[in-house]
Formats: sequence, C-alpha cells, structure tokens
Amino acid sequence: MKRILITGMSGTGKSTVIGELAARGYKAVDLDSDEFSEWMAITDPDPDDFPVEPDRDWVWREDRVQELLSAEDTDILFVSGTAQNMGKFLPLFDHVILLSAPPAIITERLATRTNNPYGKDPQEMARVLILIDTIEPLLRKIATHEVDTSVHINEVVAGILGLCLKG
Repeated sequence: MKRILITGMSGTGKSTVIGELAARGYKAVDLDSDEFSEWMAITDPDPDDFPVEPDRDWVWREDRVQELLSAEDTDILFVSGTAQNMGKFLPLFDHVILLSAPPAIITERLATRTNNPYGKDPQEMARVLILIDTIEPLLRKIATHEVDTSVHINEVVAGILGLCLKG
C-alpha cells in the first residue's frame, strides 16, 4: 500500500485536494479534524514551533494516525495535514507532497473560504504569512514533491496522481 502525505500551509488547498481525491474514489483523509487531531496544552513553548495559540497547539492524535497508517485496506491512502508532531510519521509515507501558492493567493483564500474560519482574524493571517517564511522551507526539505496550487484544482489533482501512481 502506498501512503501519501499532502502537507502545506493554511490556505494552500489541502482540504480541497483531499476532498477531490475522495470524490474520485480514493481513500483520502483530512487529518485536520477532531477525529485525528486535538488541542494540546503547551507549558514551555519553543518560539520556533509557532503554536496556534501561545499556550496550546493543534496536533495529530498519534494513536489514531498510527492506526490509520497501519491499515492495509486500500492500494493507496492520501492524508492531508500539517502538525508539529508529524515528523514521527514521516518514515511511514512513500511520498510527502508539499502544496504551495503565492502569499497573495493564500491570503485571498483564507479571507474568502467558508469551510474553515481559521485565517480570517488579522492575527491568524499574520501568523500564516510568518509560517510561509519560517515553516514552509522546512516542509520543502522533507517533501518528495511540490505542487503549486495556484492553478485549477483539476490540474493540481492530476499532478498529484501523476506523481503518486507511477511505478
């Protein structure tokens, strides 16, 4: 079974891509949900970790993510998300695909999206722009591929499938 992680900053289209893959019949799971993520208290925050809030962060539920990735119930599994604790799972993925887009597109998406309120607050928007400069380069280092999501969703999904279904 192939396991594919689709990651990226808020507003790059992770949820849209994972929804489109599911609509096309693939097993596709958004880890940015209550089922697979939870709020974790932070007592001594590292400023380089950029938690969502000063005293807590949204992290993957490790037991549930491990169970999902251990299942052998499909030929290919797509999961999407970005979390501070995702590094523990990187060895389990065949591909890590970084979704990216220019900051102007990301800010427009965050301001107008209806499926998630995150990013509408000016402080959240400012945090996303900081993360593009600080965290996205780290994601780029671990990614096996990068896909620019400033094009139509059909092109994005076709590019991802082309990368993942080879050999």
